[in-house]
Amino acid sequence: MKAQYTRTYGSTPARLRHDVEFTARRPTASNTDPVLPIPHGYRCRMELRVLRYFVAVAEELHFGRAAVRLQMTQPPLSRAIRQLEADLGCVLLDRSPAGVALTPAGAVLLDEARTLLERADQARVRVAAAAGTATLTVGTLADSAGQAGTRLAAAYRARHPHVEVRIREAGLTDPTTGLRAGLVDVALTRAPFDTTGLTTHVLRSDPVGAVLRTDDPLAGRGSLRLADLAGRPWFRFPDGTDPVWAAFWGGRHTARRSGPVVRTAQECLQSVLWSGTVGLIPLGHPLPEGLTADPLADMPPSHLVIAWNGADPGPLVRSFVRIATAAWNHGGAAAA
Repeated sequence: MKAQYTRTYGSTPARLRHDVEFTARRPTASNTDPVLPIPHGYRCRMELRVLRYFVAVAEELHFGRAAVRLQMTQPPLSRAIRQLEADLGCVLLDRSPAGVALTPAGAVLLDEARTLLERADQARVRVAAAAGTATLTVGTLADSAGQAGTRLAAAYRARHPHVEVRIREAGLTDPTTGLRAGLVDVALTRAPFDTTGLTTHVLRSDPVGAVLRTDDPLAGRGSLRLADLAGRPWFRFPDGTDPVWAAFWGGRHTARRSGPVVRTAQECLQSVLWSGTVGLIPLGHPLPEGLTADPLADMPPSHLVIAWNGADPGPLVRSFVRIATAAWNHGGAAAA
């Protein structure tokens, strides 16, 4: 006889509770299946918050990295997972000094937890949409969308047809596109930048090259090094620009002359075209006639990322991250 479960939700009408309780009731005589080994009155409390913790550990396979991702310290994370294992009565993770590995039970829970968390998010989104409060503001930076961004928009509309999506395109002075100022909910942007208080998810890595005029003596060599650009005028970013960002795209420690101040990607390209300045650019994007880009052998790649505030971004942003990851994994990298 199957144990029958009642699902108990909180009674708070203003929002959905973040936990689900399962209580095993006494089997009825009408069922003929074997009795499940669950004591009468057993209660297993699986909070969505703890399931998110478990998913982070299971995906990172390391408590330290999961704690960083969740923006919390490791001890409470470890305690929460231990308590989850105790509640379920099984070991979910095999622990070792090198990290952790999923047990068979842990693999099952990971699959179920992802499904449950996604459905919980979808429920919250649908309730917000019905109430007329479902709005997502997306910040973008220069080339950060591309053709894969078109697929992302179509996929997000299909998944959330009643969500109002607003787009805010930012200049180069703020690679977070307004996250810290609260102007956007999520950013589709480029690293590196100061990520203090932010969470990022890498979608793609692109090699970096020097953008030059086609009549520049260095153009067309096939590969350059930063030292080849020493002494050349470089475009500059305005005062107050994110220092990590400015150092990366400004050629780091390359000796250079100061060029004009630029605030947008188009200003960068026009500065090179009109003034012969030098700048850096992610490779693989179309350039105006008269410009070319040569790879830089000693520059690290630039990461296209999604960024958001804090560790728990809410259902609309979580769905955006999932859909964006799928868009770039299915041909988006080649096309964007």
